[in-house]
Amino acid sequence: MEISNILVVSPMYKEIQSLLSEKGVKKNFRYLPDNQVTEQDLKWADALVAFNLKSLFDFRHVKWVHSLGAGVDRFLYEKNWPQNVLLTRTVCSFGQRIAEYCLSYILKDIQFHDQFQQDKCQKNWQPKTPGLLSEQKVMIFGTGEIGQTVAKIFSFLGVDVYGVSLSGKEKEFFTEVMAIANYEARLNEMDYIINTLPLTEKTAGLFDDSFFSRVSKAGFFNVGRGASLNEAAILQALENQQVRFAVLDVFTNEPLPKDSKLWEHPNVWITPHISAVTTPSEGVDCFIDTLRKIEENKSLTNKVDIDKGY
Repeated sequence: MEISNILVVSPMYKEIQSLLSEKGVKKNFRYLPDNQVTEQDLKWADALVAFNLKSLFDFRHVKWVHSLGAGVDRFLYEKNWPQNVLLTRTVCSFGQRIAEYCLSYILKDIQFHDQFQQDKCQKNWQPKTPGLLSEQKVMIFGTGEIGQTVAKIFSFLGVDVYGVSLSGKEKEFFTEVMAIANYEARLNEMDYIINTLPLTEKTAGLFDDSFFSRVSKAGFFNVGRGASLNEAAILQALENQQVRFAVLDVFTNEPLPKDSKLWEHPNVWITPHISAVTTPSEGVDCFIDTLRKIEENKSLTNKVDIDKGY
């Protein structure tokens, strides 16, 4: 595939421009924020490099679209993708970042940080034995690159890690992998549940009242996509004590509206979609590597399966 004209659309387009210039990539580039892109820009481009698009674009004129994020639902979810256009995504340190993000809250939980801080404020000396990671069971929804990296790190620390995927295919670092159709029997055994799934028609609204009715006092993490979680259902699950606490990094509407009840719940932790950020440097490195492989007709490990949605 011959690529000459490349349109870069991103909030960090200036940083990307500087990095590509430093690395000496010899292509014709246009760098724009989302709100300044026109149809003429897309007709000019052979390739589009973009992140977190807010506008609806016609991608039929380009040969290749590269997402600067791991997720591609903004390109595919409830949309018709032109079959002749290649779609790739960024693969970098997302799994490592998400693993450390989740681990920080799990350690805070089993080490009783909140309880000891409350005791300190009350000048109350009340010993309590912290838990061990090797005593915990974690179920990770999504066993792709991110989920598998989380499982690798957790299992190395002694955590008993279970996986759920569409296929149920066994993967390294998981004690067991179950298909998304038959994970329920294990669900009430879990101490923590982590969603890393992409957003597709099959995963939208997956974590609903029916799901949480099978959960027993677990911690719930959403670091996948906001629309996979029914926000009313997680609030009800917290009230029913099916879920002890929720750590939410992604939401159906971002920024999270100020009138959302999630803000006010004492057992909900909210972060502004930062569990797996793409740094400009990592994004550029993945883009350059993908461009090189495309031009050399090499296989792509980050090519998106349009039918699957990831």
